[in-house]
Amino acid sequence: MFISDFAIKRPIITVTAMVALVVFGIVALFNLETDEFPDVQQPVINVTIAYPGAAPDTVEREIVEPIEDAIFAISGVDGKKTTSSSTDSLANFTVFFDFEKDVQEASQDIRDAISSKRADLPQEMEEPILTRFDPADQPIVSLVLTSQALDVPALTLIADPMVVGDLRSVPGVAQATVVGGVDREMTVQVRPAALQAAGLSVAQVVAALQAQNLAAPVGRLNTELQERTIRLKGRLETPEDFAQVPIAERGGRTLRLGEVADVFAGTEEPRTLSLYNGAQAVGIEVIKAKGYSTTEVADGVRERVKMLQQRLPANAKLEIVRDAGTRVEDSVVNVQQALIEGALLTVLVVFLFLNSWRSTVITGLALPVSVLASFVSVWAFGFTLNTMSLLGLTLAIGILIDDAIVVRENIVRHVEMGKDHYTAAREGTNEIGLAVAATTFSIVAVFVPVAFMYGVAGQWFKPFALTIACSVLVSLFVSFSLDPMLSAYWPDPQVEKGERRNFISRVLTRFNHWFDRQADRYKGVIAWALDHRLAMVLLAVGSLVGAVALQGVFGGAGFVPVSDRAEIEMLVETPAGSSLDYTRRKVEEVSRLTRQHPEVAYTYTTIGVPLPLRSPGVDQALVYVRLKPKTERKASQEVLGKTLRQELLAVGGANVSVFTSGFGGAIKSIQLELRGPESKGLNQFAQQVMKEVKQVPGAVDVGLSTRGEKPELEVELNRGVAGQLNVTVGQVAQSLRPAFAGLDSGDWVDPIGETRDVMVRLAPRFRENPSDLTQLPLVVGSTATGAPVVVPLGQVATVNQTVGPAQIDHLNREKVINVQANVAGRSLSEVMNDVQTRLEAVKVPPGYAVSTGGESADQQEVFGRVFLALGVAVMLMYLILVIQFGSFVDPLAILVSLPLSLIGVVLALVVTGDTLNIMSLIGVILLMGIVAKNAILLIDFAKWQHEKGLPLREALIEAGRIRLRPIMMTTLALIAGMVPVALGHGEGGDFRAPLGRAVIGGVITSTLLTLLVIPTVYEILTDARTWMTGKLRRVFKASGQAHGPAHGGGEPRPQPQARQD
Repeated sequence: MFISDFAIKRPIITVTAMVALVVFGIVALFNLETDEFPDVQQPVINVTIAYPGAAPDTVEREIVEPIEDAIFAISGVDGKKTTSSSTDSLANFTVFFDFEKDVQEASQDIRDAISSKRADLPQEMEEPILTRFDPADQPIVSLVLTSQALDVPALTLIADPMVVGDLRSVPGVAQATVVGGVDREMTVQVRPAALQAAGLSVAQVVAALQAQNLAAPVGRLNTELQERTIRLKGRLETPEDFAQVPIAERGGRTLRLGEVADVFAGTEEPRTLSLYNGAQAVGIEVIKAKGYSTTEVADGVRERVKMLQQRLPANAKLEIVRDAGTRVEDSVVNVQQALIEGALLTVLVVFLFLNSWRSTVITGLALPVSVLASFVSVWAFGFTLNTMSLLGLTLAIGILIDDAIVVRENIVRHVEMGKDHYTAAREGTNEIGLAVAATTFSIVAVFVPVAFMYGVAGQWFKPFALTIACSVLVSLFVSFSLDPMLSAYWPDPQVEKGERRNFISRVLTRFNHWFDRQADRYKGVIAWALDHRLAMVLLAVGSLVGAVALQGVFGGAGFVPVSDRAEIEMLVETPAGSSLDYTRRKVEEVSRLTRQHPEVAYTYTTIGVPLPLRSPGVDQALVYVRLKPKTERKASQEVLGKTLRQELLAVGGANVSVFTSGFGGAIKSIQLELRGPESKGLNQFAQQVMKEVKQVPGAVDVGLSTRGEKPELEVELNRGVAGQLNVTVGQVAQSLRPAFAGLDSGDWVDPIGETRDVMVRLAPRFRENPSDLTQLPLVVGSTATGAPVVVPLGQVATVNQTVGPAQIDHLNREKVINVQANVAGRSLSEVMNDVQTRLEAVKVPPGYAVSTGGESADQQEVFGRVFLALGVAVMLMYLILVIQFGSFVDPLAILVSLPLSLIGVVLALVVTGDTLNIMSLIGVILLMGIVAKNAILLIDFAKWQHEKGLPLREALIEAGRIRLRPIMMTTLALIAGMVPVALGHGEGGDFRAPLGRAVIGGVITSTLLTLLVIPTVYEILTDARTWMTGKLRRVFKASGQAHGPAHGGGEPRPQPQARQD
């Protein structure tokens, strides 16, 4: 071969090329950013629009429906995933786009769409807030600020601006936000009785305050040589200043704000809350900027926290409660350890078979060179050093050394035939070269289509697949250059000159003699297999049928493996209409029960904070439970979650959902999407479906996406009375909104120079009962003497107590209710199959529909794309083999080997209790390339011997004997490389373990079956081709004799060129 011949003739160039690959690889490695998972970017835009004071059905009618019409007219919108929700005073849209859509363009399209509808939307609507939903934008570090002496407002002042401002200066920190803080404000609490006595309305108070508290630019004075800015000092500074603001004139006397309201420097009414181990605290979430390493940013934050702790007051403490940087670093280190351990085990297998430290070194050099050179491709493609790219290298360890093993083993065999090391290096490499190239290109053919899959699956698999493909290509180059060159110039005296061996070599020699005897016996096994074709065919078909049946009966499927990351999340939902204090009491009860378990390190709770794909509200809380390290506790994350789920059923007045998967956050695995035209009917239908889902074993935390019905007070204006008194709906709204919702009526600069809000509202004691609403004073005109006429709201309106929906959701512009559930004790596929069976008994009303969403839908989508990519990969592999063998029939025998691994995969997963998930599926992908390798080595040698004149049967038997050693070496090397992954030790090890187990199981069964089935199938196909060719020749010969030559005959068909020795 050209590459090997050139490498042997020009050793200096070969060594230089290897050194260059290693140096470039090391440089690329030190320039790579570190992260836990690939950067998955889907164009998803979240739109939030506040509509103060509006009920959910009003928000739906006046905001959501018009804007949905505009958004769905945008090109590239994925309507099947796009959702919206209407809650109290808030509309929220989650707009999914096709992957080809540019995020910036998508954002601008949404802004333009909303602008086109702005004239039809309510004037009271606030400006839309657009944010890009990115999994990478999740907080990487969560901090908590606690104190036994300071209250929450004081802690908030420390958190922002001191702590937050300092953290934002850390390189790579994009944002640091306060959670559960209480900001200061100038509070104006109006007294209704004083308003009525003074003949004032709340709206008049607000208007007077806004007019008396402002600072506006008013121009400048210009002279010939100077200009001076004119500054109007109209900003009020102290509560006393605010109390002296004139509101109105009554009887020749000026009424001031302090006479009708209590004015003081207070705090806002909290809508969020943070608790650390049950005590109120202030949380700080740190989000990293795009393009920065998670570990580097987290390290910077940790260092800054140490510095900040020294500057904090003595009675305040800043602690880290969640640190993704540590987890990522541990996970990456664990993968690196698995990579190194796998490499050492692989090299040990090589030494076991080759019984020569020189051969082991020559073969083993392929590993560091290929691995380090692979980092160049990782860096060039713009990937990070994450679990998937490193996992690709870990899996490739067994494959990378395969080519070197086969080449070196063949060279050694030629030396043992009596050739000198230089000739053996050239001829041995030439003999095996095409087969090795075919196996390598077959592996590349498997992974390239996988790397270019569409959607989330493609972005998830791309680093893994391209890393393997590039590393395998590099290993092929090393095997064809470095290995032959070293073999040619670095002879092994123990092999060539029969020098005395040491004790270990003598033991390994006996092992190799034993193996050679087994190889000779294997000739008899192949002969038996060739004589029992039907049995071999039934064995192959039986293994495939058995794999499918075993998976269907005993195996389960899921999206991601359950991973023990030493953390549990719990979603606590209180009844709709619950206050912040009520939710806090229930959360404290849940946290207290949780902390009683010795496995729990601490709990951290946030209330009223927006959760992924959920609208915010004070009736929901997220409890983060940090567990002790795996080595310090007896119960696993999954077992403890099951125990907590049972114990927390005793907590009344709240629903608690427990999430233990380690991925996906507080989003339930099962999402049944029920769509229909009418809310009442949809609710009844959802209740029926939920009742059925609750009966399914393994379905836990079953609930609805709606929050039930929320108590409301409905103010209905008596139009007749209101008309007589000249009261309009607008006047009522202008008094109600500031009185009960509160109205920001200007700015106030506090003593430390921070700008705060001036908030006008009724005092809390006047906002507790429905009767307080009826007593709200309204100014309806004036008497003949000019005195204002004040009437209570109850005189012109009726206040009714009703209930209304707490949340209205849309999917693809239709009303939707999700029946949600988690999975425990069974696989996702098993639970979903039982759910679908039970749903068949539920009658779906006309106009209503049921579809599957959530993790189950993601699983179907990803699995479907992977299987499609595998189909393309098999076709590419076939075409490569057609070119290699010069035949369209011979490669079919090799493709038959692909399903032979599936029975081993299923058996391994069933025995270890794993599911067919995204990680074990990666193992199946890997097997498609590996399994074909053994068949290629067998068929290539048999075909070569047959072309040299050996009968086909003897060629197949001889190929089995000669190729058994490299096949077993590569198989055991691959298994050795996978053992550290399959054991699943360390941080994130259990997430990767199904992959290693699937590969080991599949390799064992496929190797055993390949050695029996493939020679038989090849002989069957060859005989069939010979029979068919003879049949066609006789037919064409008879036809030619009947009609004679058409155009004077033709040139004979060229024969395939035999390989040269």
